Amino acid sequence: MISFPLPARLSRTTGVDASLPRRPTPNRKATLLDTASVPTQRPADPAAPAAPTPRASSTGAIRTLGSNPATAPIVLHPGDSIPHRRRVLYIVLLGALTALGPFTIDLYLPAFPVLQSEFQTTAAAIQLTLTGTMVGFALGQLIVGPLSDKVGRRVPLLVVTALHVVASIAAALAPNLELLSLARVFMGAGAAAGGVIAAAVVRDLFGGRRLVVMLSRLALVSGVAPVLAPLVGSALLLLMPWRGVFVVLGVYGSIMLVAAAVFIPETLPPARRHEKGATTVWQRYRSVFSDRVFIGVLIIGGMTFSGLFSYLSASSFLFQESYGFDAQQYGLLFAANSLGVVLGVQVAARLAARFGPQWVIAWSTGVMVVAASAIIVTDQLGLGLWGTVVPLFVFMTACGFTFPCVQVLALDRHGKAAGTAQSIIGATNFGVAGIITPVVGWISAGAGITATTMASVMVGCAIVGTLALWFVVRPRTVARLAP
Repeated sequence: MISFPLPARLSRTTGVDASLPRRPTPNRKATLLDTASVPTQRPADPAAPAAPTPRASSTGAIRTLGSNPATAPIVLHPGDSIPHRRRVLYIVLLGALTALGPFTIDLYLPAFPVLQSEFQTTAAAIQLTLTGTMVGFALGQLIVGPLSDKVGRRVPLLVVTALHVVASIAAALAPNLELLSLARVFMGAGAAAGGVIAAAVVRDLFGGRRLVVMLSRLALVSGVAPVLAPLVGSALLLLMPWRGVFVVLGVYGSIMLVAAAVFIPETLPPARRHEKGATTVWQRYRSVFSDRVFIGVLIIGGMTFSGLFSYLSASSFLFQESYGFDAQQYGLLFAANSLGVVLGVQVAARLAARFGPQWVIAWSTGVMVVAASAIIVTDQLGLGLWGTVVPLFVFMTACGFTFPCVQVLALDRHGKAAGTAQSIIGATNFGVAGIITPVVGWISAGAGITATTMASVMVGCAIVGTLALWFVVRPRTVARLAP
């Protein structure tokens, strides 16, 4: 297991020339988080040199004590001391873990017609395997998140990812639809650990503005992966039968299991698992659900995710049946919209660090309402394909702006219960999307899916998210991010 090196010196200093003599300032207020928990020892003779001695608080923040502890440099968050290369490695691995969930859910969607033919069943029965996966994914997050706050990050991550590997093999060998559905439930539960613990690990290591940047990288993966997974699944089906898709998922999970065991350290030390107010599952749930801002961003995240999934569920029928796209043209459209999500996520990280994530959401939710409404207007005016594609790209880009800001507002406020908070966000996103997405088909019954019916659900989700921001979160009451 790789451990974090303690920094010999910190980039953030007091701004005073170290060569000048200084007087001890015993009463100077420290800017370290949880300073009260840091045992500050002073030399008997203030003029005598002393070797630097690292001291760690229960939150993982570090003060390096030197000849004058009052003016010693500080590290606000453990991740501040991680070298750049190691930080990049963590983001790559945690991003891959985050993507395991969306790929587990969506990779086999193109195989639905083949499954229906092989098992001689109905399309509704095949779709139940997707429902089972999402149920397993939601329940798995609700279990893994609080568990990781109690026993640490590594053990739940390794155990649950191993469950995903076993379930993937079972799905590949399933002789009937019933066993396939059961295996899919456990695959969903096994994939749940990746996204929850990845976000919790980032919150353990970082805070403030750097947390925005790091979470934006994970949001980039979680936003793009559901869009790209069906395209990758279609390519795999050209090379192998449908059972091979589950073999690929099993190999993916195995690689993640080994990588997590070798490269991802334990980021939640035992001292932080028993901090006051966060020692039981009930206390952790109570702390997050009693936070008005958390409730508000939870609604915003669920509505944004539902708007995205409404597009995913309807676009295949809309563009291939109404606009006459072939599979390759449809794939290019997916790729273009995924670029919109990428653009939104990357720009949002910079804007949120400067202006605050709540104000980025204020703009992005408003843009989603306008863009979804524009799809309805252009469709009713008969403006054709471009009248739908252009505002749809704007809507997807606005989703990219929203995803990282939701995570930052939720996790920055609940460092002691980061796993619990992230599990609630993930379960809500997929649970609400699973309920709302079929509404597109319901309102289209008999007439077929059109741009108007798709966008009607999207604009409804965007309006609910906007109302939650202004009446529940109330952005003017949210403090700006700390450094």
